[in-house]
Amino acid sequence: MNEPTKPSHWRGVVTVLAIGAFLTFTNPFGATSTLPLWGAFSYWTGLVAVGWYGGSLISDGLRLVAPKLNTLVHHVLATVLVSFLVAAAILIVQRAIGQVVPLSYWPRLYVLVLGISAGVATVSWLVERAFGGPAGVVTHALPEARVRFLDRLPPKLRGAVIYAVSSEDHYLRLHTSKGADLILMRLSDAVVELEGLEGAQTHRSWWVARDAVEGSRRDGDKVFLKLKGGIEAPVSRPNVRPLREAGWF
Repeated sequence: MNEPTKPSHWRGVVTVLAIGAFLTFTNPFGATSTLPLWGAFSYWTGLVAVGWYGGSLISDGLRLVAPKLNTLVHHVLATVLVSFLVAAAILIVQRAIGQVVPLSYWPRLYVLVLGISAGVATVSWLVERAFGGPAGVVTHALPEARVRFLDRLPPKLRGAVIYAVSSEDHYLRLHTSKGADLILMRLSDAVVELEGLEGAQTHRSWWVARDAVEGSRRDGDKVFLKLKGGIEAPVSRPNVRPLREAGWF
């Protein structure tokens, strides 16, 4: 059930390589002036990777320690902490190549790293904003409400409990207590007709019934809801905080 993580994973790799290439050619502070092109690219890309993936781990740790931390404060604190990690990596690399950084230069080094880390964090936020989409629509349980979407269930699924609805090209896959099937429909239209059932659009391609949620798991900086029937539904970044605060996980 790890397929949903692949696009995000490759976006991260591509972003790290792109930032590494940019820093290679701009060469901030002349740090790699004496290195060949391949060496400079390896140097900068390696440091960006340490910051990018180390930042993800630090961010996860902050969510565990302080789950209700303000989003802006969370990002600022994560950037401050990851800068220590990247600065430490620079000190280790410089020592390994025989160019020990004097102790008196360490504070300035940290400030320089903090500036670059803030830039990388901004790029990360923009990437997630571009691909994450807006927060999903929430549907509500209404007493004795007629749920129009139930009329669209194929004959073999009639009377089933809906766990989730996911988008596949022009079709929707219905995940239910009686199995799964496809119908031709747009997810945006389906969410309108699902009003009357308590649930939420957790991702631009998924709607999930709240009663179907049995747990959650993290994969890096991504969150997945574990549903009845062995299904896992991704939660896009803008939806993580609202769903957590609503008690979904």
